[in-house]
Amino acid sequence: MLKCYHVHVGGRGGAFMQVEMKDIDSGTKTNQRIRTEDKVERAFVEPREMQYLYHDGTGFVFMDQQNYEQLTLSDDMLEGQSGYLLPNTDVKVTFYNDKPIGLELPPSVVLTVTETDPEIRNATVTTSFKPATTETGLVVQVPPFVGTGEKIKINTDDGAYIERA
Repeated sequence: MLKCYHVHVGGRGGAFMQVEMKDIDSGTKTNQRIRTEDKVERAFVEPREMQYLYHDGTGFVFMDQQNYEQLTLSDDMLEGQSGYLLPNTDVKVTFYNDKPIGLELPPSVVLTVTETDPEIRNATVTTSFKPATTETGLVVQVPPFVGTGEKIKINTDDGAYIERA
């Protein structure tokens, strides 16, 4: 399951869940509407604690923290999560029938800003934000007082700036 939304239209039938799912075998995505009386079979998945090591040009290399075996995941498998990965980041890789199917990042990460517009003197928290590029290439909207070289904390769910680190 990638995304799910609870929908209830007042006075018009029952509530339901609108769910965006990904087929484990083929990788295709589909949207399903599940009513409250529907039964859903749960897949048995196994999360494993792993540590991101490096990018080798063909994929991202992770080490299992139990047996120290290495695993390489492709760029496609990470689906845009690679911008949050620094070497030695602890993550959970989810497996189904010993096949990796997903990656769970920590709730937030600390990255260094490598490029942004110059710092604005006496700037306070305002509604205007500016783009900042981090050391991993991720572009984040930050407040005007954040400058190049500063460490910032970023929410890995939505890519939003949280605070200076």
